[in-house]
Amino acid sequence: MPLRVHRIAAILALLCVATFFSSTVLIELLGSPAAVAQLKSLIVAPGLWVLVPAIALAGGSGLFMARSRRGRLVDAKKKRMPFIAANGLLVLVPCAIVLDRWASAGAFDAPFYALQAVELVAGALNLWLMGLNVRDGLRMAGRLRGGRGLDPRTLPPSKP
Repeated sequence: MPLRVHRIAAILALLCVATFFSSTVLIELLGSPAAVAQLKSLIVAPGLWVLVPAIALAGGSGLFMARSRRGRLVDAKKKRMPFIAANGLLVLVPCAIVLDRWASAGAFDAPFYALQAVELVAGALNLWLMGLNVRDGLRMAGRLRGGRGLDPRTLPPSKP
């Protein structure tokens, strides 16, 4: 059960961050100020109400499962998770709330775009870190082989 919860929560969190990031870039390039304001509102609610519990569930279930596991991949995932959580709670959530308020007030000025740049960089960082965690999780589950530091001579033979 914890594995299923972990997988669902991790995929949901990754999809949320990817959706927020890509929709922000697209709407900024192609949308009107009203569309930007609508998107910022949707990211805050219901977006954050989905993302924050998903990250918490993924992190909590991952820590629960990691109690009985050891190894380099487990350690790497454990080291990344605090950065993902802190970046989400201390940078992305406040940025989303402030950008929503500014956008709803029509304040599309230099501070808005500066904060949006911070949000996009933090979002890209979280996407990258979450992607690394997914990759390592797939490797731990045996669903993905290869990568740096693995000696192909120690891998089981591939089947044609």
